[in-house]
Amino acid sequence: MTRIPGAYLKWAVSVLLLCACSTASIVSTVPAATWVQVWSDEFDGAAGARIDSTKWSYETADGCQQGICGWGNSEKEYYTDASENVALNGQGQLMIVARRAPAGLTCSYGPCLYTSGRITTRGKMLAAPGRVEARIKLPTGQGLWPAFWMLGHTSPLVRWPDCGELDIMENKGSQPSTTSSAVHGPGYSGQTPFAHANNLASGVLSNDFHTFAVEWDSLAVRFFVDGTPHYGVTRDGLERYGKSILNQPFFLMLNLAVGGHFDGDPQSDAIFPATILVDYVRVYARE
Repeated sequence: MTRIPGAYLKWAVSVLLLCACSTASIVSTVPAATWVQVWSDEFDGAAGARIDSTKWSYETADGCQQGICGWGNSEKEYYTDASENVALNGQGQLMIVARRAPAGLTCSYGPCLYTSGRITTRGKMLAAPGRVEARIKLPTGQGLWPAFWMLGHTSPLVRWPDCGELDIMENKGSQPSTTSSAVHGPGYSGQTPFAHANNLASGVLSNDFHTFAVEWDSLAVRFFVDGTPHYGVTRDGLERYGKSILNQPFFLMLNLAVGGHFDGDPQSDAIFPATILVDYVRVYARE
């Protein structure tokens, strides 16, 4: 199995000592753990092939539940399981593509404007406290909302935000050099106090692949971009607002939303088709 070199130390204890229960960003040099890969998808397969059904499921439609549509964010996309929206590209990568919707597809707001893709490991794989990472190339354009994130294993039986959410990477398409990470839970959801933006030193996210990762256990969580930690929160910090959601496994989510509260709606259809490319997703446990 794949290993990431480094001497084992319980980084979360170091985080607590460094932060003294602060909710500020954790960017100090915490010794690396040694990780053992326990799950992955390298997205190998023929061009146009569907996702591995033993690892992923599709989430479809426009997210209408109990009178709330647009996946709770007034999004404008309709998620499908069509190869036009979710497929392998034959080069070891997953494509999630947002497009102008075809005629005849109806959304809660009227004729659908866009289609896209959203996949999850719910019911297939739960990532226990450890490390999760993906190598992703993002699109750009006002109104695009690509995300790599996780929901607590009790969802949907336990409703959001009590189930817990870790946003490993989110991007506003209008900000082509910036991603953000966040923690949501009971008492710290929506406009959560636990969110932090990371800016590339140079270039834009659509020019190349970047690696986005999270490490967590019951004591703390840290988020990384290209191997560098940019943000972290301790359990004590979370518990100033509500119950910590860290001491649990999560299932994974990948999607490309269009429109809604996060980055507004597209101002031009010239950005379509817009594509997320995912080179791999990997899950690790501490050795």
